[in-house]
Amino acid sequence: MEVLVRGLSFAEGPRWYQGALYFSDFYTHTVHRLEADGKLHTVATVANQPSGLGWLPDGRMLIVSMLDRKVLRLEHDGSLSEHADLGQHATWHCNDMVVDVKGRAYVGNFGFDTHGDAPEVLANLTRVDPDGSVSTVARGFAFPNGAVITPDGLTMVIAETRAKRLTAFDIADDGSLSKRRIWADLGPHFPDGICIDAEGLIWVADPRNGCLIRVAQGGSIAQKVDLDCGAYACALGGPDRKTLFICAASGSGEHAKARREAQIRSMHVQVAGVGLP
Repeated sequence: MEVLVRGLSFAEGPRWYQGALYFSDFYTHTVHRLEADGKLHTVATVANQPSGLGWLPDGRMLIVSMLDRKVLRLEHDGSLSEHADLGQHATWHCNDMVVDVKGRAYVGNFGFDTHGDAPEVLANLTRVDPDGSVSTVARGFAFPNGAVITPDGLTMVIAETRAKRLTAFDIADDGSLSKRRIWADLGPHFPDGICIDAEGLIWVADPRNGCLIRVAQGGSIAQKVDLDCGAYACALGGPDRKTLFICAASGSGEHAKARREAQIRSMHVQVAGVGLP
């Protein structure tokens, strides 16, 4: 395993897009692009903390703005515009997102104040259409987090962190979701960010157990990679999509902001990534 970037506050939302790795850094309020030659560029600054990333068909980036529960749009001239306000649909901070090939963004949220004494509230999954219209497409998630869409565009799998499972839906032509089912019960593992490979297995970042697992539908674990800290998100990229990028950190919150010890790591894998993100 190789360390590509050091000194981050808390990296999330890794995405491989057009030959580069993009990711958010929570507490510096920045979105970065890491080039293949190792050069790091800041592409956006998000005052209310960036998280999930994706792209519209015309190449404009969508960015989850966590604390004000919005999705922002990075215009071609580098300016940020409000794409959608999720305030009437998300009950707490928004987090990860997957954007399909039509530009429809599916956005999760915490559900409730996980750092306070608030009672647990199940969260909604929100869809933002390319025109910015917002709707709730599914309910009752125990902290919906990372999500993937299969290469055929017909299935979404989303991590429910607090339920320790991956949940699948069929995706209709209009973007609606149906046939909810458990894709994999993960036992002791708490899924955060996820990505899918060409054999249909899903890489799962597990921050609480400090590892990544490669899981088949049904829950059998084909591979496990242990870290010396938490694994919060992952993405398959590189020229052949056989590089697994990992967002690694000792934790989140104010101490992470102060310590600046989060990293982007990478390792080579045998099976290439497919689908979205």
